[in-house]
Amino acid sequence: MKKIIYITAFAILTLFTASSFAQLRKLPAEVTTAFQEKYPNAKAVEWKDKLSSFAASFQQDSSYYIAQFSSKGEWENTEEAIDESELPEVVKEGFDKSKYADWNLEQVIRIELPNNELQYKIAVAKSDIKKRNLYFNSEGRLLKDKITL
Repeated sequence: MKKIIYITAFAILTLFTASSFAQLRKLPAEVTTAFQEKYPNAKAVEWKDKLSSFAASFQQDSSYYIAQFSSKGEWENTEEAIDESELPEVVKEGFDKSKYADWNLEQVIRIELPNNELQYKIAVAKSDIKKRNLYFNSEGRLLKDKITL
């Protein structure tokens, strides 16, 4: 019995230590330089280590954003929460034609990607348990349907 307790305690300590080290990783200069070049007017910048990338949440003008960069400083995407009324008409139509049209729309996020590509993430829910993130391209086509927890 003592052996099981020691093994469990060791496993918990190891996981806690590993997650602590992951958050202490230094932010590469390439990442901060790339961020400053892309968003020179950003304010209130906060960084999060996502293990395979870094995410900066920040304010610019009167909007809040989250930009993701690879550990080599390559910009991957930027997300901005928008009002449902800001959705392009073709994306609204795509959502209305989807099997989730009768679900409650909870949040809309515009995702800017490389090569001036735009996607829209629409968070929907049918109940406290049934929740999904729907990803649409700028032409209104449903690209991905992910279950959220």
